[in-house]
Amino acid sequence: MEQYQHYWKDGTPVHLPLGKIVCVGRNYAEHAKELNNPVPAEPLLFIKPATAAVHVTRPLELQANKGQTHFETELAVLIGKPLTNASSSEARDAILGYGLALDLTFRDLQSRLKEKGHPWELAKAFDGSCPLSPFVAADHFPGDHITFSMDINGQRQQSGDTRDMIFPIIPLLTHISSHFTLLPGDVVLTGTPKGVGPLSSGQTLSLELEDLLSVSTKVV
Repeated sequence: MEQYQHYWKDGTPVHLPLGKIVCVGRNYAEHAKELNNPVPAEPLLFIKPATAAVHVTRPLELQANKGQTHFETELAVLIGKPLTNASSSEARDAILGYGLALDLTFRDLQSRLKEKGHPWELAKAFDGSCPLSPFVAADHFPGDHITFSMDINGQRQQSGDTRDMIFPIIPLLTHISSHFTLLPGDVVLTGTPKGVGPLSSGQTLSLELEDLLSVSTKVV
C-alpha cells in the first residue's frame, strides 16, 4: 500500500505514504482478562509493516490453513510530524487524524508462538492483517474522549472508549517515540476493547467512529 488517503471534514483528501503500523497490545484491561493475559505494567508494542494494510472495505478472505482468524477493532492514530523523544505537547501536535482498524490475528498460531516465547509477527503482520479506514482530521475531536464500535450482522460486538485505555494516546506516543522515531504516515493502533472473536464466512462487520465515520466490510 504505497499511500493512504486521509479525509478532512469537508471531504478534501490528503495523501501520505503509509509507513509502519505500531500496535499496542492489551491496552484495555477487560480485553486482557478475556484472553487470560496479564495486564501490562508498560505498553506492549509490536509492529505491522505497511504491506499488512488494506482498505477496510475490501472483503476479508479467511485462510483456513492458519486456523482461526480473530478480529480486534482499534482506534488508529495517523502521525503527521516526526516524533523522537517527544514531549506531550509535541505528541499531541503530531496527530494528523483518527481512523479505525482491524488488527487481524491468527489466534491459534499466536498461542503457539506465545507458548514458545517467540515474537507475534507471524500471527499479526501477514499481508492484509490490518484493514484501515480513511482518517478524520484530529481537529474534529476537541478532547481526549473518543468512542468507537463494531457490529457483526447488526449486533454490537465491541465498544471502545479512550477513557478505558490503560495507557492513553498521548502518553503512548511519547513512550513509543522514546524507543524509536515515528514519521509522517506512520499509524499507531491503540489497542482493542473486550469482545474479540473469530471471523466466519458471511459475516458483515460495521465499524463506527463516533458520528464522523462509518465503514463496513464482509467476510468471504
